[in-house]
Amino acid sequence: MNKRNKVQDMFLELDFKKIFTWNYVKGLVVNPAQLWFVAILIMVIDLVVNILVVERVPYTEIDWKAYMQECEGFLNGTFDYSKLRGDTGPLVYPAGFVYIYSLFYFLTDQGKNIVLAQYMFIVIYLMQLFLVLRIYIKTKKVPPYVLAFTILTSYRIHSIYVLRLFNDPIAVLFLYAALNLFIDNYWYFGSIFYSLGVSVKMNILLYAPALFFFYLINLGWKETIKQLFVCGMIQLILGTPFLLSDPVAYLKGSFDIGRVFNHTWTVNYRFLEVDIFENQCFHLTLLAIHVILLLIFLPLCTKYFQTYCRLKYVEKQVQPQIDAENRANVRKAQLKKKQNSKESKIVAKEAENLTKEQEDFLNSFENMLQKSSQKGTHHKKVKKPVEVKEQTKYHINFDILSQLFILPMFIVNFIGIVCARSLHYQFYSWYFHSLPYLLWSTNYSVIFKFLILALIEFSWNTYPSTVLSSLLLHLCHLSILFGVYTKISTELKFASKVQ
Repeated sequence: MNKRNKVQDMFLELDFKKIFTWNYVKGLVVNPAQLWFVAILIMVIDLVVNILVVERVPYTEIDWKAYMQECEGFLNGTFDYSKLRGDTGPLVYPAGFVYIYSLFYFLTDQGKNIVLAQYMFIVIYLMQLFLVLRIYIKTKKVPPYVLAFTILTSYRIHSIYVLRLFNDPIAVLFLYAALNLFIDNYWYFGSIFYSLGVSVKMNILLYAPALFFFYLINLGWKETIKQLFVCGMIQLILGTPFLLSDPVAYLKGSFDIGRVFNHTWTVNYRFLEVDIFENQCFHLTLLAIHVILLLIFLPLCTKYFQTYCRLKYVEKQVQPQIDAENRANVRKAQLKKKQNSKESKIVAKEAENLTKEQEDFLNSFENMLQKSSQKGTHHKKVKKPVEVKEQTKYHINFDILSQLFILPMFIVNFIGIVCARSLHYQFYSWYFHSLPYLLWSTNYSVIFKFLILALIEFSWNTYPSTVLSSLLLHLCHLSILFGVYTKISTELKFASKVQ
């Protein structure tokens, strides 16, 4: 009911006289509060773009065939993870991946119908894009033109989704579904979808530190344990066939945090020698940096979560009063209309009962009054009956509170990406859609923000990666990290002084 009212309010508040004014049209481009209209256009245009990509750009085989081979082994009755393999090596993803790609195996004629698979990934892409844009609409942080330009012009992202058919987009889809559910206070469903994302690829665990504190601050220890139990049960249920067969093989294969990546595919550390890249000390150093950065940012993130929690409490207290006041105003307006309609019916009925002589007399009498008023008071205007205006509709948009939840989630994930031992090309989908949000959470100029976006896109589109492209990527990542930290810390210091 509340959601339906929000949709109705959006259209009722839409003044059609203002639509064709310059300020309104300008707002569609630069005002984050008017993103919903541009979001629809982005969805439609991106549908066309993706179809054109599928129809005109040749498909490139990378992992799809291996995915099908791994799932074929499972469908043939093999539950020992160490025996599930494809052309690219052993199966290294959790059980959720196996079930989803087994479904794809059936739907695409054992993986042979590549075009159908590509169209299925168009649907996946658009579903995720809808969830992403919904977050941006709620947070009102980034101007519409930024999102339109960033989303529609990324060659690498469209390639990852519809030309490569990687499992990363599916994991990210579940993640964005979870974020939307958390924003709407559907805690258990949010936890389920988050865990489903982890079950497809464990990179979703990069959000875990922020999510844990979000649980703790909003729900307390008891409810946090329940949410963690839900997440754990999803993993246990999905992994049951494999855990019963060989638990060690399953855990080592699907959640191997010690796996050494191939230097050939790295996007971020091309400037390092292979020996250094594969050295265990290098990996431990990155892990230490990751922990240090989390320790620096998490206190700031928890303050955001605390403020979010307090304001959500205020929303719970205030919103029912606003709704009650609006309902009372609606009832008053309806009673007023009924009274007016009754009076008009009485007048009409009386008019019907008048004879022709009475009507002629009243008309002539009215004409005489008008002439006399024009002669005696020609300077005065005849007063018109005062129209009663509709009661004011009270409304407070609490959606913007989502900023206090989304930024910590995005920045904690981003820290994990900055400290990743190796970034492969499909990993760009892990954080691409959060980049505009992160950059518009800094104090950098618009030109510098776009420069960073362009350099990141350049780095991801450079194949194979080079010393220059990998160094530029690191430089851009560090610039974003520094910019976000500077702005958050400054704002929180100012807020503490005001308090």
